[in-house]
Amino acid sequence: NLEPIVNKAKEIIEVAEAIEENKEMLGDADFGEMAKEELAELEPKLVELQEEIKILMIPKDPNDDKDIYLELRAGTGGDESALFVEDTFKMYSRYADKLGWKVEIVSSSEGTAGGYKELIILIKGESVYSKLKYEAGTHRVQRVPATETQGRVHTSAITVAVIPEVGDVEVDIKPNDIKMDVYRSSGCGGQSVNTTDSAVRLTHIPTGIVAAIQDEKSQHKNRDKAMKVLKARVYEAQMREQMDKLAADRKLQVGSGDRSEKIRTYNYPQSRITDHRIGLTIYALDDVMNNGALDLVIDPLIAHAQAEALQAAESGN
Repeated sequence: NLEPIVNKAKEIIEVAEAIEENKEMLGDADFGEMAKEELAELEPKLVELQEEIKILMIPKDPNDDKDIYLELRAGTGGDESALFVEDTFKMYSRYADKLGWKVEIVSSSEGTAGGYKELIILIKGESVYSKLKYEAGTHRVQRVPATETQGRVHTSAITVAVIPEVGDVEVDIKPNDIKMDVYRSSGCGGQSVNTTDSAVRLTHIPTGIVAAIQDEKSQHKNRDKAMKVLKARVYEAQMREQMDKLAADRKLQVGSGDRSEKIRTYNYPQSRITDHRIGLTIYALDDVMNNGALDLVIDPLIAHAQAEALQAAESGN
């Protein structure tokens, strides 16, 4: 869609013409002072508009408008890590609610002392991937667990994967390339969940990528969900291959999406959130976690990624 670029270009032309007109009036006895004041406003505005059109001309990520699967997994820290998966899920849910997005739990595996060992959620709405794509990586939490009697701060970690939802056209998986296993599900879900082979595990044979769903009582529904997750994961693996090459070529700080990369620390005693990729530190942990203010972290990340893309475009890399 070229309309935003065309409109911005028209704005630039109008401001540039107004600057020229005011420059011509600088020597005028009646209007010189007014022209000087106008120029003081117009010249910085022109610079601003020129930067804005550069950002509009950065090639758009084809996935930016897509809905996403957000996969949260407990890592180091045992029970405390599982509890932080739940806290992070609530953080994303509140942010989604603020933006009018819909959140649906696709699959969940509960922790032994609360929280979740693993959680897969589907987030639907306007430009979800464009906002949340920089959330992929390892998130560390530093806080005093409820079970800690000495008041010591523990460090735990969870991993976040951000996977765009894809249609059948975007990823071609041949039926012969899929191995399906059915088994009895474990955990919650009512009596019938545990008494029939309703859980489904799909394996994409060429890549070894697996998707297992057991949340629904019906095997058919679990298979449908697993198939959608599997397609998204295969697509993401293909996309990651391209991104890894791009990140290596450009040495990008933001957007590599490597799940092993420690991207952020949430320090509860200090109410501090630090994003290590761009050196961002904010003291607004409660707002981000509980009041949907994740944009305090996301907006600087997007701005930094745009600056990197501009720099790469200007250097011809």
